[in-house]
Amino acid sequence: MQTVKNYNEENKERYLEELLDLLRIPSISADPAYKQDVLKTAKFVAGALKKAGAKNVEVCKTDGYPIVYGEKIIDKNLPTILVYGHYDVQPPDPLELWDSPPFEPVIKKTKLHPKGAIFARGACDDKGQMYMHVKAFEAMNKTKTLPCNIKFMIEGEEEVGSSNLGPFCRKNKKRLDCDVVLISDTSIISNRQPSITTGLRGLSYLEVEVTGPNRDLHSGVYGGAVANPINILSKMIASLHDKNNKITIPGFYEAVEVVSKKERKAMNEAPFNISTYKRGLKISDVYGEKGYTTLERTSIRPTLDVNGIWGGYIGEGAKTVLPSKAFAKISMRLVPNQDPKVITKLFSDYFKKIAPPGVKVKVHPHHGGQPAVTPTDSLEYKAAHLAMLDTFKKEPIPQRSGGSIPIVSLFEKVLNVKSVLMGFGLDSDDIHSPNEHYGLFNFYKGIETIPYFFKHYTALKQS
Repeated sequence: MQTVKNYNEENKERYLEELLDLLRIPSISADPAYKQDVLKTAKFVAGALKKAGAKNVEVCKTDGYPIVYGEKIIDKNLPTILVYGHYDVQPPDPLELWDSPPFEPVIKKTKLHPKGAIFARGACDDKGQMYMHVKAFEAMNKTKTLPCNIKFMIEGEEEVGSSNLGPFCRKNKKRLDCDVVLISDTSIISNRQPSITTGLRGLSYLEVEVTGPNRDLHSGVYGGAVANPINILSKMIASLHDKNNKITIPGFYEAVEVVSKKERKAMNEAPFNISTYKRGLKISDVYGEKGYTTLERTSIRPTLDVNGIWGGYIGEGAKTVLPSKAFAKISMRLVPNQDPKVITKLFSDYFKKIAPPGVKVKVHPHHGGQPAVTPTDSLEYKAAHLAMLDTFKKEPIPQRSGGSIPIVSLFEKVLNVKSVLMGFGLDSDDIHSPNEHYGLFNFYKGIETIPYFFKHYTALKQS
């Protein structure tokens, strides 16, 4: 009988070509102009699941973009693993900063990826990582080594807040019944040092609008006499942090989890070179909340960042205008015990309060998500630990992530199951940035490791 290892080796080039085809489809969920491409991607994923051997494959309609479902039930008495991923991607802007077109994937060798990396939007987040599961399932199914049941739920709105995933899960709770959710949308410390994500920050994302005069004005005629919304907005944003880079919104830190000295010490023992970190980003120094290390600032501490700011004239040449409006998009990463709805209200109330006379302020909430912490003594964590030990030949380190995957808390609340975050990307893969990429080593290592998770999880559940 053919082994999974041999099957993967014989089909690795095909796996890659299929992924490249998937990456060529610009499934940008944030931009309605790409609606047909997003729908095309859903059909592609459904087709790939069918070819891999999944049954009852369906492109399920929602009030937004569809969710692709598929399953292979071999024995109802065996455990069931639900694989979650997403097929939508971030907008590729700014396009001029890409070394190659974002939806024309190319493979290039880099210092961190000497075997080559795929450069394309979605290569790591999350098409490359999601597709590992499709191919790992195919290998187990074709070699008749699938040890338990598997279900797939691949959505198309993760990058815009997953607003239709909750209703879908509640409506299809019985259909999605499982023992654990397996997610690959996170990273490892390095290709030499695997890690398993045990914590995720939550999110509050919103847009602010500051309005001054009823129209754009001549800055020479009115400047100095009328409030300039861009000037005002800049001052308001600047006041949201104090001299120690602590957020000034009253009540913001009230519910923040206090992490023990023991856990903080263990966290800072993870392999991390600050010089390499700065050199890779081409920055002279790190920056952030006083009293915390870089690893702590990006995992266990909440943040507030401006993601975009605009207003007035930004075209070629000069136009001496005093703008009528100014805008900014702001995101806050939240830590355990912080509720995104509470934080959004605290921000909104405070931002309106600090507005000076002469301007009007609107705050438009977009989306958010709950923070999550997963235990390290669970069966799913142990299975992931053993799987990575099998393939990396090194003990994985538990690590909290600075990113947000709001659906983790959703799955626990609605489906009453824990998730395991077994990602294979690197923090240097430039997700959400120009030149996003994903190492061929990481892609194939994921396909190699996932079957081991199925093997160990099934054995642990039955022991």
